[in-house]
Amino acid sequence: MELAHSLLLNEETYNQLGEFQKAEFGFEWLRFLEKLLPTISRADIKENQSKLVEQLVSLLTSSPGPPARQLIAKNLAILYSSGDIFSVHQTIDKCNDLIRSKDDSPSYLPTKLAAVVCLGYLYKKLGRILGNSFVDTIGNILKAMKNAESQGRYEIMLSLQNMLKGLGAAALPCQRDIYKAARSCLTDRSMAVRCAAAKCLLELQKEATFMWTTDLDSVVTLCFKSFEGSNYDVRMAVSKLLGYVLATSARQNVRKTSFEEALELLGTGFLRGSSGFLRTSGDILKGTSSVNRDVRVGVTQAYVAFITILGGQWLERNFSALLSHVLELVSQSHPKAIQTQMDALCCRRCIAFILRATVGGLLGEKAQIATAKEICQAIWKLKKVVDAAMSDGNVETRLGTTDAIASQNMLICTLEELGNLIHGLGTTAAPVLQDPSIGVLEAVISIILHPSISVQLATAWCLRCIAVALPCFLSPLLDRCIERLTALKSSPEAVTGYSFAIAALLGAVRQCPLGIPHSKGKVIMMIAEDLLRSASQTSRISVQRMQSGWLLIAALMTLGPAVVQHHLPRMLLLWKCAFPMSSKDLETEKSRGDSFTWQVTLESRAGALCAIKSFILNCGGLLTDEVIQRLLPPLPCAVDLLTQLPSLNKTYGNPLKSASVTYRKRLYELLTLLPPKTYEGSFSAVLKELVLDLTQPDNQVVASAAYLPPLCHQSDLALLGPLLQETEHRFIEEQLLLVNSIAGGSLEYDPHSVYEKAGEGDSVPKPLPPMLSIINAATRLFGVIFSHVTEPQRLQVLEQLLTSVKHTKGSRQQIVQQNVISAFSNVLKHLASCKGNLGSEEIRTCALTLVMSTLESSNPLLRCSAAESLARLAQVVADNTFTAGLAQISFDKLKSARDVISRTGHSLALGSLYRYLGGIGSTQHLNACVGILYTLSQDNTSPEVQTWALHSLSLIIDSAGPLYHVHVEPTLSLVLMLLLTVPPAYAEVHQSLGRCLNALIATLGPELQGITTVSALRASCLLGCAVMQDNPDCLVQAQAISCLQQLHMFAPRHVNLSSLVRCLCVNLSSSYLLLRRAVLACLHQLVQREAAEVSEHALALAKDSREDFTPDINIREVGLEGALMSLLDKEMDTKLCQDIKETLRHMLISMAVEKLSFWLKLCKDVLAASADFTTVASVDTTQEEEDEFSLALEKDEKLHPFLHPRWSTRVFAAECVCKIISQCECANSAHFDMAVAQEMKQRDSNDFLVLHLADLIRMAFMAATDHSDQLRLSGLQILLVLVRKFAAVPEPEFPGHVILEQYQANVGAALRPAFTSETPPDVTAKACQVCSAWIASGIVSDLHDLQRVHQLLVTSLTKIQAGKEAQNQLYNEGTSTMETLAVLKAWAEVYIVAETSPEDELLELVQADLGNLSKLWLAALQDFALLTLPSEYSSQLPVEGGAFYTAETIENSRPHYQNSWALILHATALWLTSTGFLVGDSDEGLTNLSRPVTPTSMCQDSTSRAAVKSPEDVNSDRFHLVLGISVEFLCSPRSDAAMENITSCLHALQALLDVPWPRSKIGGNQELSVELLNVLHRLVLTRESPDIQLAALEVVRQILFAAQEHIKEKRRSAEVDDGAEEKETLPEFGEGKDTGGLIPGKSLVFATLEMCVCILVRQLPQLNPEITGNPGITAGKPQLLSENGSRLVAAALGIISDVPAVCSPEGSIAVLPTILYLIIGVLRETAVKIPTGQLPLTVAASLQALKGVLSSPMARAEKSRTAWNKLLRSALVTCSTLLRQLLPFLLTATAIFILSTSPEVTTMECLQKCCIEKFKSAMESKDSIIQLQCYQLLLTIFQHPNHAVSYPYIHSLAPSIVNKLQETEKAKPENAAELQVIQEGIKVVAAVILVASFIPILISFLLDENTLGSAASSARSLHEFALQYLMQIGPQYSSVFKKLMASSPPMKARLESAVKGNQESIKDKATPRHSNPAKSSSIQLKTNFL
Repeated sequence: MELAHSLLLNEETYNQLGEFQKAEFGFEWLRFLEKLLPTISRADIKENQSKLVEQLVSLLTSSPGPPARQLIAKNLAILYSSGDIFSVHQTIDKCNDLIRSKDDSPSYLPTKLAAVVCLGYLYKKLGRILGNSFVDTIGNILKAMKNAESQGRYEIMLSLQNMLKGLGAAALPCQRDIYKAARSCLTDRSMAVRCAAAKCLLELQKEATFMWTTDLDSVVTLCFKSFEGSNYDVRMAVSKLLGYVLATSARQNVRKTSFEEALELLGTGFLRGSSGFLRTSGDILKGTSSVNRDVRVGVTQAYVAFITILGGQWLERNFSALLSHVLELVSQSHPKAIQTQMDALCCRRCIAFILRATVGGLLGEKAQIATAKEICQAIWKLKKVVDAAMSDGNVETRLGTTDAIASQNMLICTLEELGNLIHGLGTTAAPVLQDPSIGVLEAVISIILHPSISVQLATAWCLRCIAVALPCFLSPLLDRCIERLTALKSSPEAVTGYSFAIAALLGAVRQCPLGIPHSKGKVIMMIAEDLLRSASQTSRISVQRMQSGWLLIAALMTLGPAVVQHHLPRMLLLWKCAFPMSSKDLETEKSRGDSFTWQVTLESRAGALCAIKSFILNCGGLLTDEVIQRLLPPLPCAVDLLTQLPSLNKTYGNPLKSASVTYRKRLYELLTLLPPKTYEGSFSAVLKELVLDLTQPDNQVVASAAYLPPLCHQSDLALLGPLLQETEHRFIEEQLLLVNSIAGGSLEYDPHSVYEKAGEGDSVPKPLPPMLSIINAATRLFGVIFSHVTEPQRLQVLEQLLTSVKHTKGSRQQIVQQNVISAFSNVLKHLASCKGNLGSEEIRTCALTLVMSTLESSNPLLRCSAAESLARLAQVVADNTFTAGLAQISFDKLKSARDVISRTGHSLALGSLYRYLGGIGSTQHLNACVGILYTLSQDNTSPEVQTWALHSLSLIIDSAGPLYHVHVEPTLSLVLMLLLTVPPAYAEVHQSLGRCLNALIATLGPELQGITTVSALRASCLLGCAVMQDNPDCLVQAQAISCLQQLHMFAPRHVNLSSLVRCLCVNLSSSYLLLRRAVLACLHQLVQREAAEVSEHALALAKDSREDFTPDINIREVGLEGALMSLLDKEMDTKLCQDIKETLRHMLISMAVEKLSFWLKLCKDVLAASADFTTVASVDTTQEEEDEFSLALEKDEKLHPFLHPRWSTRVFAAECVCKIISQCECANSAHFDMAVAQEMKQRDSNDFLVLHLADLIRMAFMAATDHSDQLRLSGLQILLVLVRKFAAVPEPEFPGHVILEQYQANVGAALRPAFTSETPPDVTAKACQVCSAWIASGIVSDLHDLQRVHQLLVTSLTKIQAGKEAQNQLYNEGTSTMETLAVLKAWAEVYIVAETSPEDELLELVQADLGNLSKLWLAALQDFALLTLPSEYSSQLPVEGGAFYTAETIENSRPHYQNSWALILHATALWLTSTGFLVGDSDEGLTNLSRPVTPTSMCQDSTSRAAVKSPEDVNSDRFHLVLGISVEFLCSPRSDAAMENITSCLHALQALLDVPWPRSKIGGNQELSVELLNVLHRLVLTRESPDIQLAALEVVRQILFAAQEHIKEKRRSAEVDDGAEEKETLPEFGEGKDTGGLIPGKSLVFATLEMCVCILVRQLPQLNPEITGNPGITAGKPQLLSENGSRLVAAALGIISDVPAVCSPEGSIAVLPTILYLIIGVLRETAVKIPTGQLPLTVAASLQALKGVLSSPMARAEKSRTAWNKLLRSALVTCSTLLRQLLPFLLTATAIFILSTSPEVTTMECLQKCCIEKFKSAMESKDSIIQLQCYQLLLTIFQHPNHAVSYPYIHSLAPSIVNKLQETEKAKPENAAELQVIQEGIKVVAAVILVASFIPILISFLLDENTLGSAASSARSLHEFALQYLMQIGPQYSSVFKKLMASSPPMKARLESAVKGNQESIKDKATPRHSNPAKSSSIQLKTNFL
């Protein structure tokens, strides 16, 4: 392939290749040339032009395939446009000659077609440059077209389109000729030719004015004719043409066609079809001819195209005209259009589609609101017509009134569109619904009494849509309907209408998270019971009451188990009463009943069955064994009645028909849901009925394709054409799948669907007609029952089915086959899912015969289903021989059969077998399959066979996996050959080829990255993708994108990202849904890996592209990201919207930080885009002005990327803002620091989030104050995030202030609307969260400023104190719980901050409400405690509920408590701490508290409980409540439990233990303390967070302190009680008692040590002897721990040192070795020198802990002293040994031992000697720091009061110090450190030596006057220090001083000289210079351990 990459074709290589390789090589060269030509210079092109033209023409004449001829043509056009044009006419003449050639052989055809294509591209590129040659050329082409076959006509049309594009207005002479030719092609038998003709005419109409003036009617009629027998692509193309022609006509000034006239033209086609305007006699006048559905669907699409082209502004201004026009189409003035129910249904669906696609797709929210008003006015007008028709006459005549019924279709269309509109608008529709002048709700509710059930159901559905969109209307609407139903119980219309409405509204509840009040369920149950009871009272409305009663009960089931469990007993009783108790009773009924009573009975029982079905589907949690047993008794009777229905129908005829069908269907549906074991006694009877239903279909029911897809495998639907695939027109296209009289589903076929969920993608439920839905129900039940019956029965049933199929003929046989194969497929699915077995050989044979007969059906859908069933049969039988036999049957058939049906069916069977059995087991079979399918796929006589064979091959490639590797190369060659040769008109073949290529790429997988062996395969794959990308069929392009996506996944380096991104951008706004989905799926994958590159490529392509390649989306302006956001706003497909969101999220994560301004602007543009439309032009404007105005508006529309985004898009933009903030948080701290950000921006031009804070606040404000509740929630979330992230960011310009302070007005304004009375509780709850975050953040310190936001919380607090009676009646009681707890949580957060912050202002704010708050907090905590009880204690819960939840809404309330309890707990603990557990505040602040705060006694005020509970009891209750909740949670916090909850719990415990009373409770209860310690230990083991571990250790410390206090108190009271004289007999207090034993699990000391050891060993594993393998402390290298690690170790050591205090003397002896081991171990492991001279935190903590232990009273206690002394001596020795190399730490530890222990420990001679040696060696050290430390420690030792301790050190070390000082006279100190050592030495000597000996040393440090000036600074400092010291001690010891001076004159002279010099220096300086020895010290111990 590399050899093909040259400017000129490598002819030498080319000629050596085989035929297929030549095609491949040539195509690769042409591809390369197309990319190369635009990039090389004009000179190079001219140099090689003649040779290139020669080579291209040579390829042109060598029968090139379709893709090659396109490229030859493109390259010739580029070549002439870039190079010389002189030889172009020769090329044109050559092409014309080729076209004129008389050679009609098939081999010459490709050359002719290539010439046609070439001419098209040459004229497209060069256009008018070619002069008038086009006249001859076009004439020649049109002449050739007369004899051309379909391929030729197809290519000629496309070439003419290209010529017209290039020539423009110059083509005028030929326009008429082209028009005539295209006219004939537009009704061609080939669909591809029709599409091409439509494209040609679309191009022609741009310049040919006659098409939209004089010939307009003719063009329109022609388009209508083209729709006849058309396929989806033709309808798309022709409707676009028709739309453009009419739109151009409506816009232009020549022969003006008004908007209304254009609509009239379309309306004619809709009503009369292709007969047009001419035929007005015969059938049409008689009203017997029905319009072809193809035409009607095509015209419907044309309506949408026409309006879309005119644009949203146009539609908005003309909507009224459009609405009246489309409603007219289904009015009684055109009875032919709606002469049957099916016609009416199809027309309604078309009208619904027109309205939905235009109003839903083109208009912004403001315009949609205006549209809703228009629709509402239309409803009012129709209502007047109905009222006028129904006002006269009595009930009997009213029902027959035709005028009332006449308007039903118009009403249904308007109601459904109104419902859809409001559903889409969501809460933004609130203003229009609240406007009384419009009266939307009144209009809709007034239609409920319409006599037509269809209208009533449409009204009910519309109300449901309104309720889902605006949940605040749900309860009022229910109340209103309930009230009207009760009042009008005697009117049949009212009973059915209002019941439908109530049922629909109940169905809406599951889509409204806020729900409805629980009491509504009770009311509805009562009404339903009342209707059922009163049904028999008035026969006139018996049926309606019976149906309505059961409908309401069934709808009630959708409210779920929480509601239904309260009504279950009554419902089961009604169910039981609905059926006779025995078959005898049934017989009695049968003998006594008449037609009417049976009708009522059947309706009643069908309703009961449906209610139970609804119960099982919606309340699975209540379906216990007991309930199932209660459901069973009526079932045998229900089945008996089923078997007797035929005889009843025979007896009573038609009146019972509908009721009996409904009854059968409901029973089948219910039995399918119940466990088969429960009705196994009825299997035979039911099976018999099922077989009858399947094999004796009603004559009027004909096979319908729409309902078989569930039987086929999803991937096989592609074989059945685009109709069965998902398209945006599926809603109307579905009608074309249906045969004869069957239309799609509709609400009237099953009223129960108003409360069920609508199917995916359906805006309104579409239940099927009863005769079809009963078959569906029967096939499903057949699958279940057949799997459970015995083998003989199975065989009998299968034989019966076979016989039935044989005995029917023609279309009836197809129906039976369809039903039977559907039922059998369900059997196989069921058996496969439960690993069942089909049975004996006979059953298998019978089943096989059944399936095989269908495999050769003429209906392709049946063949697909049969192939699927055959494979499932093999899967269930699971026998290799059987499977091989099946494969062999297909092999034999394929070898011999020549008919298309057999070949397609059996080829698919082979693929299906592979799909279900993964390779059938042997490679031999694989080879045979592949061989046969290769042959079939090359059968170019039948594209259908090729399509099926290739599809089957793709299944085999997918399923065979690695086994297929040997076939990859030949298959790839085959696929490529077919791609290069199969005409593009056979799109379905190309689609199958695409699936094969996709499967091959998946099979090769990561191997595609290889360099050598697979490079050729990879090149072939890329080549195949390139061919598919150029295919005109959108589904093939989608396949190409999917293949490239896979290639990019496996071999990203080899896929050209730039061209792939270009392809994606071009198709981003394709009109084909599946292509858009493929584009987004690919983009989604690309941006996960290369988001920035994809974005850059898209932008570069948009800028380079001369013509904007995506007219709908301006990538140049807003980038790919903006384009996707814009697409998200327009897109209506939910799956695609999800993909767009995911793609944008990935792009945001990758690029938001780098392109911060861009992303924020994008979000801001979406959020800030105003929903207000420009005011519409005034009424008196002329039509011309109006046109200019609309065009100007459209121009504006194109300029602004987001004109009127939907609320859902704005919500997504708000979510993106939060995501951007979190991304910035991960990226750089400068994003949250204004000073740093400004500095870095000036330096590096970087962008930072903090610089956009004003925009962020603005976005949050806009979102938080929007009409849409969802957007308000998102806006408040942004605000919350901003407050939390920016709270501490200082404002550089105003020191002492934070940056958010300036936005407090904005924040207040954003929050205020959330606290109004009509705001939903979830918004208020979120706003409370923001309020508390704002107040607690400390952003605003001024109380007056805080008052605004604080007042909002105060208002909420007042609201929640009003009690349950004043709760909001609009929503479920659970929402009240949510709001109440949100308010309490907010206050708790504020209080916690107020209590823990140093300022008191905030506490003042809370103080006023603290009395109430504390009560409410305690009540909430008690509720939470009750709700966390295990289910077995549920009987202990209060019957009426808790303080803030009701008994019925327990489950709804749990999540709200889970969300709030932790902060409330912490706040409550702080409040209890602040009051010191004093109970004197019970009456405070309760004046406003009208609600009973709690159902139990805990928090009730003292007036009612004073006699019962003492303060001690109340305290105890509160203490145990807080403690219990904390321990329960900490015992087993779930892995997803928020860290904040754990922290809050621990802080609550800390707060509790800060006060003496709770400490006494904990200290006095050792069992409780140990339990608490165990819980904390488990928490530390399972949570790695240092903060949590530190908080847990703090609680441990407090527990230990509580135990110490308790023991001290016991000792003190024992001493007081027993008197001093009996001291020796006092009992031992503390752990260990007299024995010293500690029991694990019961010992507080053990639990404490266990916890501390856990912490220490985690940080220092070396401390664990099991890890080191050494029982002692090992002497490894010391290490410095992290800051967190150090803090944890320090905290643990602090606790350990306190442990002996809670032990008895014996107990202390037991734990001392462990404690000393740990302390010394930590000291040894972390004794690292820090350059600053500071001690590491762990070392300081170790020494402090050591001092604490050594000073323990136990060391001196009589019973333990001896043992302690022995252990302490050992510890001292250990220290000496381990710290040998770490002298500074050893000296400190030794000094602590000497000073803190009793003299007996350290005065042992050998120990003392060892210690003295250590100090001596320190004194000899060269390190000044060690010397200094040594002197400091010795000073404290020398001053020890016990002479036995101090004297030996003085005797041994003092002389050495004196000697050192005396040496100083000769060697003066050289630096500050040495000076410090000497000064410290002087202090030591001064403390122990006689003054007489000491003074000479000091005098020796003095300098005389002469040397003083020249001496070093350190010597001078020493001089000053000595002089000062002498002057200090001189007066104190004057006699000694004088005597000494007298005895030594030199000494005296030296001193006098120094004093004199000192006085002179005092005179010289205004301020005397003091050398302060304390301040000069630069190195000193930071902690005094001594």
